Amino acid sequence: MATFLKAQVSSLSASILDFLTTIVCKHVLNFGVILGSGTGTTVGGIANFLIGRSWVFGSNQGKIQNQAFKYFIVWFGNLILTTSGVYLVTHYFQLSNYVIPKILVSGVIGVPYNYLMQKKFVFI
Repeated sequence: MATFLKAQVSSLSASILDFLTTIVCKHVLNFGVILGSGTGTTVGGIANFLIGRSWVFGSNQGKIQNQAFKYFIVWFGNLILTTSGVYLVTHYFQLSNYVIPKILVSGVIGVPYNYLMQKKFVFI
């Protein structure tokens, strides 16, 4: 249970960084929604890997290259799922606000995909 709770703290921290990056990209750097969301997902993914490796799963003994490669595979799947989900929700419902769809999509993907893949595949 402690690992799960740590993973949720890590995920929340990475998500905050993801959302802040997305908002800055969209409103300060004038990126489109999809590019901003993808950039935010990238920054959040890097943070989540580093926190997950050292604090959540305590996997510092494993080769970082192997873990990074496996994490990249999982992260890339998350990037595709999240970006596609944000696109579908914002366009299907014709929403100009992308933040709520990003929260919903990230929440739906978080536990069943990210946590389980990290626990069972990346940081074993």
